[in-house]
Amino acid sequence: MINQIIEILSADEIRRTLNRLASQVVEEAPDLSSVVLLGIYTRGVPLAQQLATQIKHIEQQEVTVGAIDITFYRDDLDKIQMRTPERTEIPVDLTGKTVILVDDVIYSGRTIRAALNAVAEYGRPEIVKLLALVDRGHRQLPIHPDFVGKVLPTAKDEKVKVYLESVDGRNAVELRKF
Repeated sequence: MINQIIEILSADEIRRTLNRLASQVVEEAPDLSSVVLLGIYTRGVPLAQQLATQIKHIEQQEVTVGAIDITFYRDDLDKIQMRTPERTEIPVDLTGKTVILVDDVIYSGRTIRAALNAVAEYGRPEIVKLLALVDRGHRQLPIHPDFVGKVLPTAKDEKVKVYLESVDGRNAVELRKF
């Protein structure tokens, strides 16, 4: 039973956060033509698409966007809710590219470890970076995002829920206390 729901980011705050993150990607990437924003299903995919739109607005240059499903690369399938895998769509060979993995929330780091294993099947990137809308801590693996929208210290029994318009019909980030 949820005892309390606290809004962490409103729709406007998400928009501003994505604008800031897109600017940071532009500043860090020496060559945007070699950047591939690779969204991790489910909410990392629309976040990657929104970042690409904002980067185009800032630099008048398109960046490649892809989507990756990491279901079969996870080492904790027995502990997570099973879902139907989505279609991985990577429109270019990742060899030599700057791949930026995009996810909504980073927690234990296991999703990112699985994503790194999946990426290896599509080439050998020059570099892989990580962008997370929310970093809630509690890492089980030595993985740290390069770009973070919001650092949100949480208790292990709390949940961070990201809502995106294209998936959920609204934009918000909530902290759910049990």
